Amino acid sequence: MNALISKGKAPAKVILKARILLKADTAEGAPGWLDDQILTALDTNLTMVSRVRETFVLNGLDAVLTRKKRETPPTPAIFDGEAQAKLTALACSEPPSGFARWTIRLLAQHVVERKIVDAAHYNTVGRALKKTISNRT
Repeated sequence: MNALISKGKAPAKVILKARILLKADTAEGAPGWLDDQILTALDTNLTMVSRVRETFVLNGLDAVLTRKKRETPPTPAIFDGEAQAKLTALACSEPPSGFARWTIRLLAQHVVERKIVDAAHYNTVGRALKKTISNRT
């Protein structure tokens, strides 16, 4: 942890948490400070110090220094594998009569009309296509 702090390459919150743990360490030769001393020295709050200590005791050092990964995305993906393939096929097909090429808004309208998905915003269609279709000249 000393190396983490001395390099200064880590985010400020990670460095603060490492400093809290170093100051709270009660091993021989370590400071073993109380919470009030840590609050004053590191200019933080009691909640932060108590959470860092609790997380360290319950889950270990890695849990303190790294963020927990989200188990599920905030919203489920609209375009799963099959819908993504249909969208890509539609984008590669001939545009409807009266149009020279597919636009993102036109694709968003057609994926709903063809019941590929229930509803889709054109930004979502654009992000889905950006992942699959390379720029063509």
